[in-house]
Amino acid sequence: MTRVPRSWLYVPGHRADRVQKALVAGADAVVVDLEDAVPPDRKAAAREAVAAAVAAVAPGGPQLWVRVNDPDGPWGDADLDAVTGSGIAGIRLPRSADPGTVRAVGERTGLPMQLVIETAAGLARATELATAHPLVAGLGLGEADLSADLRLVSDAGLDWARGWIVVAARAAGLPSPVQSVWTDVADLDGLRASSERGRATGFVGRSVVHPRQLPVVHDVYTPTPAQVRRAAAVVRTADEARARGEVAVLDADGRFVDPAVVERARVVLELAAPTGGDR
Repeated sequence: MTRVPRSWLYVPGHRADRVQKALVAGADAVVVDLEDAVPPDRKAAAREAVAAAVAAVAPGGPQLWVRVNDPDGPWGDADLDAVTGSGIAGIRLPRSADPGTVRAVGERTGLPMQLVIETAAGLARATELATAHPLVAGLGLGEADLSADLRLVSDAGLDWARGWIVVAARAAGLPSPVQSVWTDVADLDGLRASSERGRATGFVGRSVVHPRQLPVVHDVYTPTPAQVRRAAAVVRTADEARARGEVAVLDADGRFVDPAVVERARVVLELAAPTGGDR
């Protein structure tokens, strides 16, 4: 069993020095950004950095993803050419709103896609987007852009969107979504509180913009030893019950164990599983 990534560290693709540092910062996944963090005149340099980043990932290192520019924008074609056949784990597709575009990108690149939903139009079509192509690997929110598009005046206005994206992902059989970034890098207490709400409401990891945020995200999204022991006991009890032809039993502590309880326990074990890049 391989751990579900808890952290996804964004790094500007045109900053080769930062890319190299990000690869050893301790994140479970690194996202080389070709989009918002890269000035227009450095887009080509950022694309060229993808191959170097792939070569620099050490055995057991983080997953390497790339956030491309909008496929329908001026840099989309060149970005997709750069990532196709590059050896990366997958791409993050920004401003996802059109299932047709998702299908076209999937066919063109052959890469797993995490769809970043940043507009009201994309949010309204989340269930269609989630099933647009077999290579859709997950959904997520780009909360800053989405807040602007929805004309929100408070973070609380995103609560329903967060719940909806969790539902849309799970209804399509996709992994639970990854939380959007916490932009106030200095506010680690706020990051912790927000991440704890995220985990409680169905998210399984978080995008970050600075390595100093990694310990907090890992702490929140890594089950405690006690939680792991309880989960392992639940799965063991269920396996023993299944061998007897039963599907719902009481465990040794008198707790009811049914398939739903077992599924939650398996999620805990996935979050706690070792990964080659674990630190």
